Amino acid sequence: MKKDYLVIKDLVVCTKEGKEILHGVSLKIKKGETHALMGPNGSGKSTLAQALMGHPGFVITKGTVSLNGVDITKFTPDQKSKAGLFLGFQYPVEVAGVNFSQFLRMAVNERNDKKVSPIAFKNQILEKAKTLSFTEEIVKRSLNEGFSGGEKKKVEILQLEMLKPDFAILDEPDSGLDVDALRYIAKAIKNLDFPLGLLLITHYQRILHFIKPDFVHILVNGKLIKSGDHTLAEDIEKNGYEKYL
Repeated sequence: MKKDYLVIKDLVVCTKEGKEILHGVSLKIKKGETHALMGPNGSGKSTLAQALMGHPGFVITKGTVSLNGVDITKFTPDQKSKAGLFLGFQYPVEVAGVNFSQFLRMAVNERNDKKVSPIAFKNQILEKAKTLSFTEEIVKRSLNEGFSGGEKKKVEILQLEMLKPDFAILDEPDSGLDVDALRYIAKAIKNLDFPLGLLLITHYQRILHFIKPDFVHILVNGKLIKSGDHTLAEDIEKNGYEKYL
């Protein structure tokens, strides 16, 4: 299997209780491509994101996930991260007492053979943080504690910038954002200084006005029912999902 690809093949995902949510989903994402995954509420978009990253609440019962030619289906979340996969959560959690900067430096050092010193890392993170309109206080704060919804989403993108994964899944990064925050996030994603394969999960075309996808996929009731280019998202915005239900 070729490198520089995230390949999802015939993926069937159930809850721990045995309810099947995804029914044979297949996607192939090349590094450098942006794929938008759209669909109505309850279609299985977030389930796909969490199952790909190894959430314990979901079980892959059939199919495979490979990254850069390596089968990562049964990898643990930390192994998937080290392999080059990143998940931006729809609802980032607060972790009181865990310093954000120290947490992120530890994650970065786990990914790289060459360790980054605290001072060097602080300078790096502050440079990136400015592009997302954060002040220097970001390095003193606990992970997501007291952050607004928009700040939490921007912190996810800051982590993405520092970790430099090969592939990223962003689960509704536009939800709860005002126009300014959305612009900051979209600009940061477009200006990443490393090649990235991106699966962008969203309900609406709003973020796609800023980030033009190479491919758009429609997920309904756990099945991918249509794929196309960016004009498919425009059709959804104009006419809704009714004809796909």
